[in-house]
Amino acid sequence: MNVRALAAKAIYEVLEKGISLSVALPDQQQHLQNGKDKALLAELCYGVMRQLPQLDKCVSDCLAKPFKGKQRILHQLLIVGCYQLYFTRIPAHAAISETAEACRQLRFDGLVKVVNGVLRNIQRQDSELNTDSDTLRFNTPAWFIKHLQQAYPDNWQDIIEQSHQRPPMWLRNNQQSQTCDAYLAALAQHDISAQAGSSPNAILLESAKDVAALPDFMEGAASVQDGAAQWAATLLAPTADELVLDACAAPGGKSCHLLELAPTINLVAVDFDQKRLARVQQNLDRLHLKAQLIHGDAADIPSWWQGQQFDRILLDAPCSATGVIRRHPDIKWLRKNSDIEELANLQKQILDHCWQWLKPGGTLLYATCSILPQENSQQVEQFLARTADASLVPIEQQAHISDIGWQILPGQDNMDGFYYARLVKAI
Repeated sequence: MNVRALAAKAIYEVLEKGISLSVALPDQQQHLQNGKDKALLAELCYGVMRQLPQLDKCVSDCLAKPFKGKQRILHQLLIVGCYQLYFTRIPAHAAISETAEACRQLRFDGLVKVVNGVLRNIQRQDSELNTDSDTLRFNTPAWFIKHLQQAYPDNWQDIIEQSHQRPPMWLRNNQQSQTCDAYLAALAQHDISAQAGSSPNAILLESAKDVAALPDFMEGAASVQDGAAQWAATLLAPTADELVLDACAAPGGKSCHLLELAPTINLVAVDFDQKRLARVQQNLDRLHLKAQLIHGDAADIPSWWQGQQFDRILLDAPCSATGVIRRHPDIKWLRKNSDIEELANLQKQILDHCWQWLKPGGTLLYATCSILPQENSQQVEQFLARTADASLVPIEQQAHISDIGWQILPGQDNMDGFYYARLVKAI
């Protein structure tokens, strides 16, 4: 099956079935052997997700009647074809012919002429994509635009623009293997351009690389982790022999970082998704680290933990993931406005419960990859108002000492959008 057909199938899974692109794309890439074909498939899928409203409008306007039922996949196929015409250097004749062939491979032989005709019509018109509404202009759902306008009235358009950029590749140096300077030198010896980030072991690559090309990667010298996410372990700052809980731990990057910083801590990593816990174990194994992995609910600790309270807790709470749209553009189309309130309620429940399991004098770091105040500063403000023994410790990097936590916006120092609040329990 050709790349366009596989792209249509992946996009159909996301838009019609609500499956994340991080699952749907690898499912289709496994049918390809050639690395360039896999890269093209990713480019088509991610590109469509970034430009979806404009592409969808363009295709819909050129159809005499919409596809329904099982034929809906052809609508997604036409969007793939439209993306190629507007946003790639693929010659128009090749984009159209390959997309028409994909229609045949998807077993809709009788509609090949329709697909071919629609794409040729789009090519002939050669018109600008529609920008008649904010959703079309910014390729962003109206509900999300409204949230951003309310939270960031002066720079909401910049935030959207940054969310449309292709994300850089960050590495986390494993300080148990070598210093950050030593790994930068090793990268330079392999002709890989990189620079140090703002946190102690963060490294920003000039361009993305296959991990197989990175020096000693499989031996545990480094990990792939965005610069913003790397602040979690640094801000929690575990010390030797402490009992530490990583709640909502999968896929395990922060768990591993905690152990790299303080190898003798007793780390308990829990996650509600048993399949994703396997990823945590894989990461631990590659880095030669050990933690106690538990399949359980962070909002019901007694159901899986009968030990003592924790010295430190990292709560990377379930969230809207609106800070990582540049890495996962399908988030815009998988999230709904109603999700935000539901997620905020879940965060409240988990935060209140985890606090009960923090020792007096202990530290809880609340984190999300969201940029919405309902999940971040407002969540923490409300928690402080109802929790007498909780106090907020300012983070050095936050813009103002009076801020409730540290909000990182997408693109800030080339990082993803992220939020941190450091909370200490009274003795």
